[in-house]
Amino acid sequence: MNIVCIGGGPAGLYFSLLMKKQNPEHRITVIERNRPYDTFGWGVVFSDQTLGNLANADEPTARAILQAFNHWDDIEIHFKGETVRSGGHGFCGIGRKRLLNILQARCEELGVQLVFETEVQDDQAIARQYGADLVIASDGLNSRIRTRYAASYQPEIDQRHCRFVWLGTRKKFEAFTFAFRQTPHGWFQAHIYQYDGETSTFIVETPEHVWRATGLDSMSQEEGIAFCEALFAQELDGHGLLSNSPHLRGSAQWITFPRIVCRQWVHHHDGVPVVLMGDAAHTAHYSIGSGTKLALEDAIELARCFGQHADAAAGTDAALAAYQQLRAIEVLKIQSAARNSMEWFENVERYSAMEAPQFAYSMLTRSQRISHENLRLRDPAYVADYERWLARRAGEQAGVEMRDEALPPMLTPFRLRGVLLKNRIAVSPMAQYSAVDGVAGDYHLMHLGARAMGGAGLVFAEMTCVSADARITPACPGMYSEAHTQAWRRIVNFVHANSDAKIALQLGHAGAKGSTRPMWDGIDLPLKEDNWPLLAASEQQYLAGVSQVARAATESDLARIEQDFVRATLAAAVAGFDWLELHCAHGYLLSSFISPLTNRRTDEHGGSLENRCRYPLRVFRAMRAAWPQDKPMSVRISAHDWVEGGITPDDAVVIARLFKQAGADLIDCSSGQVSKLEQPVYGRMFQAPFADRVRNEAGIASMAVGSIFEADHANSIIAAGRADLCAVGRPHLANPAWTLTEMARIGYSGAGAGATWPKQYRPGQQQLERNLQRERQLAAANTGLTPQQVAARLLEG
Repeated sequence: MNIVCIGGGPAGLYFSLLMKKQNPEHRITVIERNRPYDTFGWGVVFSDQTLGNLANADEPTARAILQAFNHWDDIEIHFKGETVRSGGHGFCGIGRKRLLNILQARCEELGVQLVFETEVQDDQAIARQYGADLVIASDGLNSRIRTRYAASYQPEIDQRHCRFVWLGTRKKFEAFTFAFRQTPHGWFQAHIYQYDGETSTFIVETPEHVWRATGLDSMSQEEGIAFCEALFAQELDGHGLLSNSPHLRGSAQWITFPRIVCRQWVHHHDGVPVVLMGDAAHTAHYSIGSGTKLALEDAIELARCFGQHADAAAGTDAALAAYQQLRAIEVLKIQSAARNSMEWFENVERYSAMEAPQFAYSMLTRSQRISHENLRLRDPAYVADYERWLARRAGEQAGVEMRDEALPPMLTPFRLRGVLLKNRIAVSPMAQYSAVDGVAGDYHLMHLGARAMGGAGLVFAEMTCVSADARITPACPGMYSEAHTQAWRRIVNFVHANSDAKIALQLGHAGAKGSTRPMWDGIDLPLKEDNWPLLAASEQQYLAGVSQVARAATESDLARIEQDFVRATLAAAVAGFDWLELHCAHGYLLSSFISPLTNRRTDEHGGSLENRCRYPLRVFRAMRAAWPQDKPMSVRISAHDWVEGGITPDDAVVIARLFKQAGADLIDCSSGQVSKLEQPVYGRMFQAPFADRVRNEAGIASMAVGSIFEADHANSIIAAGRADLCAVGRPHLANPAWTLTEMARIGYSGAGAGATWPKQYRPGQQQLERNLQRERQLAAANTGLTPQQVAARLLEG
């Protein structure tokens, strides 16, 4: 083959030498605009895993690179005057110039033609000049070829929110160092690593608005460097900062990062494929050191695909198809992790209230590629120390004396108001469609009782409806008659008598999603007969052409529904529930007010987000006034509608603040199910970022839900301060004792749930007695009526 690589960066050079090694008969030309053995940039970083890939692809190149690498295992975080160090991370740094020189020399050794100081203005002319069968577009971040054939490649380019400058220093750092400094205008951070015997890379980064407020946008290059030297004087220890971009003037050295994703990586022109590689095809944020890694692994994969399909009749097409399919998946994984990491650094302010140990842990696990158990493998001493610190803090905040031991984060105690949970695991509310006339029966006793005895700290009953016409299906439980109250009290008493778990009731109104069949008879499909009329914020048909049409609720409807919620709240208190949650998510009635997709009202309940929240807040305040003050209330919200024009995570923070002001204690952060047009992005712990934002921006406790299915997930979320509780649903359906099972699986040696729990906090019979005392107090407060009479009166309104 005649192959032309446009761009002599790592991708083009490495692919060229691999192809030449594979078949010396290939004629390969690399065209580079810079001078021979010249480049810009400081150091690049690889993980030990990447080095293994290089050794397998071309051992002489890998050996030369290894001899030039500076290797370290430790990461050091400087924050608020404290230093946190974690080991076992296995990184290598090498100067970009040195790396390219090694690749250039290896190319020349194998017979690849290198053409320097040539700016390619027209790739088609170059392809004709060299008689190319294949053109590799490895022309970097600002690829002209990607731009020229944008209609084929379909790039998406997202300019991110931070400004950064790539500098160097002669100070040598023995660990990969992250330093954070607060200024009157906001936070700056430095990413620092040594890459040869005398030089370290020193990247300084800050959000755009902080950069401008600080005045860096109007400083000269020299003034900007001096500012950074003063800001990070403690890390520099008298050393200066160096720039290798003397040609840039003013603040031009401060740039923003473009996140690039291409849907297609191959374009054909006159029968010649033009293939994107490296930064021309994709970018990944420098905070996980992956740009050069991706470029080299692109080269390895494309060369391998050509080797596999060399003898095929349509070898080139097959190789290119396999290359894109395989690399697109791997790049998506890296880009997902890089996006998480990038967004963490864009939002340092969000985590700045944390103490240094938790801030450092949050930073180490920011990409979600490194989990709690992965950190333990890397540095067990660091994790054990952090677990002891976190357990002490949790005990102090919960008012519980803890033993001085390393405790898995999910097993630390948590207190809201007067309710103390033995651990951070909650059983999610999960619809069971097993009630008869709204009555929770033996099935629910077994279902909830088994899970309460299975180790979780908190067990949620499924969404329980405040009136008969508020039900999703005829088989959904209710809280609108004395029979309902007594049925629930039986279950609550069983949980309290036989476990040390707490039990919560979630109250809701189905709205436009009501009067449907149980899911196994056709999820969201209307009943075949005996349907009841539906209400929503605005006239709505949830399933177009299928569902009933819900009419817009009138003020009299809203007043009645508010009273239904209050009545159910009072009944929940009589039943002895420890915790109450209001369901304002998933397209049900209160959710339909909050989302602009379902609320088109023009009265005081429509329009702005604050107006759309007005009625759900009104209901919540009325419930909070009726619910015992020493018991917590949470609110479940859809933090993302996953539909353009719907609720976004930014909105979720505002919604959380509004409910916090109304007296909410915790926000249960779910998402979606508001519209059938939703396009959620699924994955493990995919909704945890919503809980993270709510907790750390709105300043209210949060619960993470969604694809949390092992202890490692929960421990990572709790330890990083992304949420206060983790709700686990489907795994608890498969295994009621999921918490106990996961404790055993991670090797926790405690004697089961509550092993670290002081006996005085284990309720058992004492909790039952307290419930009975509360019922007697309620009765006394209602003119001497018995608890049964209280319940009956409440249910009568």
